[in-house]
Amino acid sequence: MEEEEEAIGFLDKVLEDEDVFLLEECELGTPTSPGSGSPFLVAVKVEAGKGLEMRKLVLSGFLASEEIYINQLEALLLPMKPLKATATTSQPVLTIQQIETIFYKIQDIYEIHKEFYDNLCPKVQQWDSQVTMGHLFQKLASQLGVYKAFVDNYKVALETAEKCSQSNNQFQKISEELKVKGPKDSKDSHTSVTMEALLYKPIDRVTRSTLVLHDLLKHTPVDHPDYPLLQDALRISQNFLSSINEDIDPRRTAVTTPKGETRQLVKDGFLVEMSESSRKLRHVFLFTDVLLCAKLKKASAGKHQQYDCKWYIPLADLVFPSPEESEASPQVHLFPDHELEDMKMKISALKSEIQKEKANKGQSRAIERLKKKMFENEFLLLLNSPTIPFRIHNRNGKSYLFLLSSDYERSEWREAIQKLQKKDLQAFVLSSVELQVLTGSCFKLRTVHNIPVTSNKDDDESPGLYGFLHVIVHSAKGFKQSANLYCTLEVDSFGYFVSKAKTRVFRDTTEPKWDEEFEIELEGSQSLRILCYEKCYDKTKVNKDNNEIVDKIMGKGQIQLDPQTVETKNWHTDVIEMNGIKVEFSMKFTSRDMSLKRTPSKKQTGVFGVKISVVTKRERSKVPYIVRQCVEEVEKRGIEEVGIYRISGVATDIQALKAVFDANNKDILLMLSDMDINAIAGTLKLYFRELPEPLLTDRLYPAFMEGIALSDPAAKENCMMHLLRSLPDPNLITFLFLLEHLKRVAEKEPINKMSLHNLATVFGPTLLRPSEVESKAHLTSAADIWSHDVMAQVQVLLYYLQHPPISFAELKRNTLYFSTDV
Repeated sequence: MEEEEEAIGFLDKVLEDEDVFLLEECELGTPTSPGSGSPFLVAVKVEAGKGLEMRKLVLSGFLASEEIYINQLEALLLPMKPLKATATTSQPVLTIQQIETIFYKIQDIYEIHKEFYDNLCPKVQQWDSQVTMGHLFQKLASQLGVYKAFVDNYKVALETAEKCSQSNNQFQKISEELKVKGPKDSKDSHTSVTMEALLYKPIDRVTRSTLVLHDLLKHTPVDHPDYPLLQDALRISQNFLSSINEDIDPRRTAVTTPKGETRQLVKDGFLVEMSESSRKLRHVFLFTDVLLCAKLKKASAGKHQQYDCKWYIPLADLVFPSPEESEASPQVHLFPDHELEDMKMKISALKSEIQKEKANKGQSRAIERLKKKMFENEFLLLLNSPTIPFRIHNRNGKSYLFLLSSDYERSEWREAIQKLQKKDLQAFVLSSVELQVLTGSCFKLRTVHNIPVTSNKDDDESPGLYGFLHVIVHSAKGFKQSANLYCTLEVDSFGYFVSKAKTRVFRDTTEPKWDEEFEIELEGSQSLRILCYEKCYDKTKVNKDNNEIVDKIMGKGQIQLDPQTVETKNWHTDVIEMNGIKVEFSMKFTSRDMSLKRTPSKKQTGVFGVKISVVTKRERSKVPYIVRQCVEEVEKRGIEEVGIYRISGVATDIQALKAVFDANNKDILLMLSDMDINAIAGTLKLYFRELPEPLLTDRLYPAFMEGIALSDPAAKENCMMHLLRSLPDPNLITFLFLLEHLKRVAEKEPINKMSLHNLATVFGPTLLRPSEVESKAHLTSAADIWSHDVMAQVQVLLYYLQHPPISFAELKRNTLYFSTDV
């Protein structure tokens, strides 16, 4: 069942017991405001006081959700008495046996939680720093045996309820619309919920209580009398979750693959194949006359590892369908961006744990366990991130579809195959023995031995660069005839390449001169690729796999990002040669710590580097003019632009716009209407990045980091709304204005390919990164810690982007928020 699988996934998250960030994506209900809370987290408060304030937020949020849970259990129990009463009559709706199976242990669970709620409520309402409630959580945990009995019976209860619904109309009506009482101060007096949904609630509730214990412990001083009691309650809860998890979740293991050849192996590598609507990692081998797709067989103890051939195509029979000929592929399931980012965050967290273990001369067994976990996450990322289709066809009928992460890679495979096809090749069929011999040779002949993940690298290999690479694409020479030309830039990140920037199209020329500068973010990158394309304007040449017009690659090249060469303050000019074409470019690198500094403007007359309150006061506006104008222009003609806000604008254009806004030039509007839309988007990002302090303020930054790490949705909602309310009015109004704009951009995601998560990744650090970043030189790998900060900044913005509309007036009116979701 889908809900059961969801529960299993949720339990897994809790059991990981990582204190880095528990960033659950929770559905939030409509907030209500049952009481008034104290002003939130003044920066000067001592740590202990701050911890107690967070404790109160966690508890009041949990209490609100506990009230809803009790109402849900009550709704479930309501039909039980009349059903029991009819069971002894001549016309029973259900038998006593069926009633006891469906409602098994619900009465006991209700009584446990009612007592817990009645005891906890007065403690939270009459809050002071001396309040203790650890014994209540300890008692709640000690009664988890009732939940074990409920979980063991859960499947049977559901099946029984379903069978009874099918055979009895009266019971079907009852089970489809159970009335759940709304919270005390809620506008909704009742909501209708199905019995199936309510029977799932107790399973969900144990994980919720465990998450709350995590949060409470995090914000309870070690010397507080509650600390040992909460620790004990968490231990009991985790052991319980662990035991029920093992009962219902047989562990799934990731599969790996490698490669080879007997004729002559020309190229091999790991590709993701779409097979029966799911993604499979394959090791693909290109021999002089055949393409073989294999997977690595699991070797039994003491046996030599071998490949298993999935399919092969003689190169004489292999064709690439042209875009207009290829049939539309079945819908490829794309992984949500937030899940991919979540994997990246886990990988970064595990990397830093491994570094810490090594620095502390930790046990090799612990390091191996962490490495294994890191490999699993990297493998999932590798499997689920590629989206670029690469289709090959056997002229005898069958088509195969691979998904790649980079156009460069697709072009490499295509070129290698086409080069071999120029020879006089014969079609053939391999006998089973020949196929066995060829597949058997793959293991010895392979040149790519390991899946391209960092956990497979040797410890002394370069960790790559973290920071910003500034690249100017100057010009290109060597074209035989005039064409419409542009370049794209790709860098590697987490084991695969991603496209980061694109020049404008230089029309009808053999010597394009772009002279465009881009700022590219590096996440452990080691290589830069430049691809040169001829722009195709023929609407008939649409690739059915991804609905995009296919541009022709004229040339491509790659250079290693050598830290010694790149990490100088000066520009380094270079030339990449590709198929007789030469592209000239310059680059320089800015490390993380340098790029993270916000520098206030020396002159207060402009807008860049000037406090937002100063600008709005001077302009007599609620939202700075620069923000309103850039947003208006993007919504007018850039909202459907692919990669808007992600693709870099030309640096010189952005600097020109910055100068006219700073000078409050009369020609601003004219200049905006003529300017490339990516430059306008880049100017808006630069404005927020150059604010002397972040839009969400330095003072509240630590609280945002703590709030987003809360695991319980009700406490998180409480905290995150408190924080917004604590912002100065100009910051809050501007933030809400930007939030609504980004939501409108994300509505066009099918066209512009910018999801809420993409936008949060772009704007999160820009709006939250603090002015001063403490030196992290003492850490083994600053890059890993930095990436935790960035992931949290992204999650904060994503939280607000996914939230129902937030109105300034409503926010100021309500003093405390509670989530109605349980």
